[in-house]
Amino acid sequence: MQTEDLLAELLADTDYELVDVEYVKEGRDWYLRVFVDKAGGVDLDDCQTVSERLSAKLDEADIIGGAYILEVSSPGIDRVLKKDRDFIREAGKVVDVTLYAPLDGKKIFVGELEGRDEKFLKLKDIAPLPREKVAQVRLHIDF
Repeated sequence: MQTEDLLAELLADTDYELVDVEYVKEGRDWYLRVFVDKAGGVDLDDCQTVSERLSAKLDEADIIGGAYILEVSSPGIDRVLKKDRDFIREAGKVVDVTLYAPLDGKKIFVGELEGRDEKFLKLKDIAPLPREKVAQVRLHIDF
């Protein structure tokens, strides 16, 4: 994705990590959502700083046709794990795994993340879950 590459390059010399990018239509409007993080987490000032830098660079590059709303935020404490680096960083933490369809009668699994390879997501004390059946993995929150 050209936009994601531009954003990653722009943040490369900062303390911020580009976690994810979404470009979605909601109602009549298009949204470019950029999720960033840094050691210790991001706050509102961080989001504003990143938003200003990204907005100027995106306007200059003009790679998104038409109008859109730019939103910059933290991925949240229950962040979705998508990239290999997410699974490496969060290994040993408890995650919620949602499948597209039930496997052995279950669609949601909660367990300690051991890792993943090309074929399977691995949770401690749970049989490996085929990656093609995994819809989403996010950090588990205990209330």
